[in-house]
Formats: sequence, structure tokens, C-alpha cells
Amino acid sequence: MRYTKASDTQDLKTHPTRALTELLRGKGAHADPIACIEDINADLATQRISGYPHSIADLVFHMNYWMNYELKRIRGEEPKYPEHNAESFPSNVQDWDHLKRDFAWFLSEFTKLADSPRDELNRQLESVHEGDKKISGTLESVLWQMIAHNSYHIGQIAMVRRALDAWPPTAGGDTW
Repeated sequence: MRYTKASDTQDLKTHPTRALTELLRGKGAHADPIACIEDINADLATQRISGYPHSIADLVFHMNYWMNYELKRIRGEEPKYPEHNAESFPSNVQDWDHLKRDFAWFLSEFTKLADSPRDELNRQLESVHEGDKKISGTLESVLWQMIAHNSYHIGQIAMVRRALDAWPPTAGGDTW
């Protein structure tokens, strides 16, 4: 069991969004999202496993889709909400290097947003879909939602990598 030190508590008081930035980059119990994809080549990224609907590239496309959607909402735009989840997955093969580059860029944008002042984190975002109105719509809540969403799919990527005998990543990862 890890006990909280007084210095940890003080750090959280002076940097309340530290958990956001750490989790966006895979600290704590989360795998590092960049490390999970950066050493994968295009052949492995597009390989499908029998019985599993998505490749690694499909999952990265999907995470990029939703990070792009939420960034547009955060910036005051009104992105089109897909009628079906399938629309947030690619219908054809995508350029793997482009997907990885975009993924890293989106994560860096969300990390910058996580360092926003408290009044900005509390800013209510415009709802563009009925589903958006059913959950908290502050900037901070959207950041937490992205962390949960990406963590879920990075976990799927880790499982696909294990099934393809490509785990752990070069940068390291738990192997138990």
C-alpha cells in the first residue's frame, strides 16, 4: 500500500490538474498511450485477429475521431455527431504514420488543456448532441471522459498486441 506524503498533498493543492496530465500520458495504473503504438509497424497495426472486430490502427483512428470531435466542441465549433458508432471507425485502410502523428498531437492538445486555469476547466461546453446533455459538460469533465475513453481503447490495443506476440512495447509495459 502506498501512503500519501505531505509533499504529494501539497503538490496536488498547487497543481490540481496534475492527475489529468499524468493519466493522459499513461502514468499510474494506465499504460502510456504513445508507447503502446509508437513501435508498431503498419503491417502489425492493420493486422486483424480472428473474432476481434478492430485492428490497432482502427482503434487509434477511433480515438483520434473522438479527440477531434471533443476539441472542436471545446473550441466552440459544432461537430457532427455520428448516427452510429461505426462511423467513428475507418471504412478503409488509413496511413499508419499519419494516425500515430495525429494521435500524439491530439494528446498534446488535451495535455495543454489539462493545464488550464480552474475557471477555464469549469467552463460549460456547448452541447451539440442530446447525449452530451445527459452528462457533465465542463471542460474538465470532457478531459476526464477522454482519459477514460482512451484508457479503455489502449487496454484493447495492449490485448491485441499480446495476441500478436508484440507486447510489451519497446518503451516498456507491465507483463504480468
